[in-house]
Amino acid sequence: MRPAVIIHGGAEAIPEEQREAFRRGLGQAVEAGWEVLEAGGSAVDAVEAAVRVMEAAPVFNAGRGSMLNADGEVEMDAGLMEGEGLNVGAVGAIQGVRHPVSVARALLYEEPILLVSDGARRFAQERHAELCDPEALITFERLREWEQKQRTNNTVGCVALDREGHLAAGVSTGGTGDNPKGRLGDSPLPGCGFYADDRLGGTALTGDGEQIARVVLARTAVEFLRQHAPEEAAVMALQVLGRVGGEAGIIVLDTQGRVGWAHNSPNMACAYRTAAMAAPKVYLSKQEEAADAQAQA
Repeated sequence: MRPAVIIHGGAEAIPEEQREAFRRGLGQAVEAGWEVLEAGGSAVDAVEAAVRVMEAAPVFNAGRGSMLNADGEVEMDAGLMEGEGLNVGAVGAIQGVRHPVSVARALLYEEPILLVSDGARRFAQERHAELCDPEALITFERLREWEQKQRTNNTVGCVALDREGHLAAGVSTGGTGDNPKGRLGDSPLPGCGFYADDRLGGTALTGDGEQIARVVLARTAVEFLRQHAPEEAAVMALQVLGRVGGEAGIIVLDTQGRVGWAHNSPNMACAYRTAAMAAPKVYLSKQEEAADAQAQA
């Protein structure tokens, strides 16, 4: 089986002064995932590795770059799913951990699939996750945005296929910004913000979480893979979202290692690499990808 990995860094307008940082962060994250796969590692390991890179980069709304809630605190959501046994691990409204995706990973084969708030952090502590003072995750830029009541729908995510033919999908986010304390969006909810099934494919989303959850968009997109290629499945999923409205972006990877992505937002940060590629592709919108393809033709 030929490995493949695709990641996203959110689906929002990207300020000109942050574009280079987005490209650099995406490149580092997709390479981290690819290195795991190339060495024969699992899709789960690859997803965790890629998402951890984005959680550590303050330009992304995850981990250290998380938006602040209405109380001026960082509460984070993350989820991880593997497609062989359909096992899931997820955390919601967790505070004081540097890598929520790794806490979700630790839950992957436990009985509960979702832990939130204090219970999630207690589990993280028991599993010796990387803890920190919650305020250590607040950056000057995010504090300024909170003071200005700015919001975002950004989430980071990854889908990977390993040499054994197994799929995994994961996401991580700091929420919408200025959201009510304890709010959960689609990101920690399997079938909504992420999904993986070895029989079909995997997907990870970003965007308006409440709308995405209402139409169980991740599972919906994976079902489209029964009869459609990943690119078509991604576009069709966004059409389903039209019933409830909202902006979103989606990445899709099928069992053959084919990638697809789509967004109805101004931008979507995305990067991918497959066995047929000598280097990853990094884009900030589908328009960039189309222009690149035309230039290569």
